[in-house]
Amino acid sequence: MPPNEDPKTTDSKSTRDTVQNVLRAEAAAIAQTADRIDDQVQQAVDLLFQCQGRAIITGMGKMGYIARKAAATFCSTGTPAVFLHPGEAAHGDLGIVTQGDVLLALSKSGETAEVNSVLPYMHRFDIPIVCLTGSPHSELARRSTVTIDVSVQSEADTIELAPTSSSTVALAMCDALAVALMQLRGFTREQFALFHPGGNLGRRLLATVENFMHSGHDLPVVQKTASLSEAIVIMSEKRLGAAIVADDEHRLEGILTDGDLRRTLERCKTPLSETVANWMSSEPTTIQAESLAVDAIKVMESKKITTLPVVDAEHRLVGAVHLHDLIRAGLV
Repeated sequence: MPPNEDPKTTDSKSTRDTVQNVLRAEAAAIAQTADRIDDQVQQAVDLLFQCQGRAIITGMGKMGYIARKAAATFCSTGTPAVFLHPGEAAHGDLGIVTQGDVLLALSKSGETAEVNSVLPYMHRFDIPIVCLTGSPHSELARRSTVTIDVSVQSEADTIELAPTSSSTVALAMCDALAVALMQLRGFTREQFALFHPGGNLGRRLLATVENFMHSGHDLPVVQKTASLSEAIVIMSEKRLGAAIVADDEHRLEGILTDGDLRRTLERCKTPLSETVANWMSSEPTTIQAESLAVDAIKVMESKKITTLPVVDAEHRLVGAVHLHDLIRAGLV
C-alpha cells in the first residue's frame, strides 16, 4: 500500500445488500428450475435406480467440484458412486467404468471439451448418459440418453460470469436426485448410520437407549405403598430426579418426579406420610432399550421431562435414561 493512503473501507449496508441479492438470486434460480421439472427427471432417476453398477459422475472446473460433492452425497445415501475427472479419463481413469454403470455428466455449456471427450467411450460400451446442462441443445445434450435442464437466466455475480447460480442449481439438482433415490430404496436412518460410524453423527444415529440407561441398583425404584418421605430419600440417593414405581415383579406402575413432588407439597401441604400411590403419574411415558438414543431425546423434549423409564415388551422396568446423560454424551 502506498504511504499516506488510507486502507479501503467497506459500506456495511452495501455489503449486506449484495449478500442478500446473491442469496435471493440463487434461491430464485432453484425455484425456477423446480417449476420446469419434466419427465426427463423421472427417466434419470429410473436409470440411476435400475443401475447395476455405479453412478460415474463427471464435470470440469466448478462443475467438477459439484460432481465430487454429488458423488459423496450419492455414496452416503445408498447409491454407489464415484467421481471421474474428465481430464484424467483419457489417461487411464476410464478403467473405473464398467458395464452396468450410468454416467452423470455436469456441464453448464454442454460444450466442455474434457467432458464431451468421454462420451464416445460411454457409447461404445452402452453406458447410459444423464447430463445436467444449462444448454439443452448442446453437443452433450444431443449425445446423452437423458438431459436435465439446469439453465439459469443469469449468474448472481455483478458481472454475470462467475458460476454462482448455475453451480448452485446443479448442486441442488444432484441433491434432489440423491434424495429421490433414497426414497425409492427405502433408505433408513440405520443404513445412513452404517455409512457414518465416526464422530458425533455416528454416535447420534447408532447409539441406543441401552447404552445410556441406568439399571439395577442405580434405579430409584419404590413401591406404590411407600411414603412420600421414603420416595424423597431414594430420589436423593439415586440422583435421577424421580422415583420410579414398580411392583414386586418389576412391572412399571408409575413415576413421581421431583417436580411433581414439589408442586404437590406446595399446593396441598401434603403430609410426607402420604403414600406414593396417591400422587404418582400412573401412566408415565416410556421407551424400550433397543430404541435409538436420539428418539429418547425427542420424547423427553416433547413431553418436557428429564427422566424416561425403560421397559421391555411386557412393560417390566429394566432401566431409566436421563436427559443429562445424553447431553454429556454429546447427543444433544
